Amino acid sequence: MPLKIAAGNWKMNGTAASLGEISALGAALPDPAPAVVICPPAPLLFRAHEIAGPLRITIGAQDCHNDTEGAYTGDISAEMIADTGATHVILGHSERREAYAETNDDVRDKIRAAWNAGLTAILCIGESGEDRAANNTLDIIGGQLAGSLPNGATAASTLVAYEPIWAIGTGKVPTLEEIIEVHDFIRDRLTQRFGVETGSEISLLYGGSVKPDNAETIFRAENVDGALVGGASLRATDFAPIIAALARS
Repeated sequence: MPLKIAAGNWKMNGTAASLGEISALGAALPDPAPAVVICPPAPLLFRAHEIAGPLRITIGAQDCHNDTEGAYTGDISAEMIADTGATHVILGHSERREAYAETNDDVRDKIRAAWNAGLTAILCIGESGEDRAANNTLDIIGGQLAGSLPNGATAASTLVAYEPIWAIGTGKVPTLEEIIEVHDFIRDRLTQRFGVETGSEISLLYGGSVKPDNAETIFRAENVDGALVGGASLRATDFAPIIAALARS
């Protein structure tokens, strides 16, 4: 059975003063709780790990370079991320694909780098509103999954997050039937490619305007094993109810 996971992507938000939200979240976790990963901006990784360590919370980064070192001003390697104590890294997020023109090949190389550093990759895939309107969703998802995910994926090394681009930060959410269709499709592709034993164990997360008032409904889907949460992960009072809903699912 896939691991239940609630991951929070802080994006370019937060300073040292924001790290108190991690402590507050730890105090609010249900018992038993699903796995919880917080992905703050890179300058906060080490301090976040120190705070999260005793709280049943792990820390992840939001991107990494595909090389271990070099003349890449402003970039960070997977090895540097692992050195902070972080265990996960988000890769292929639509904001990186769009704003920085990251291709499936780029994402695949970064995932390999993450694996080599011992990190778990959170692979993001998703369609635009135009793709959805043109009924191209599954073609886009299938292409991104095939092109971005290297051979050798395991449940320990890889999470897959479906984030419809048109739902991220907009308040719009696909219907439960639409979410189920995509997650079932992803599960089928993973089992075809990696075998039933591995493909059925990789956790599939949904992301895109997940909030306390819709989390319970989203987690009813059989192949939704958790969530990748953006804005609602910035405050413990918003994120804790989502985690509690996942724990009940």
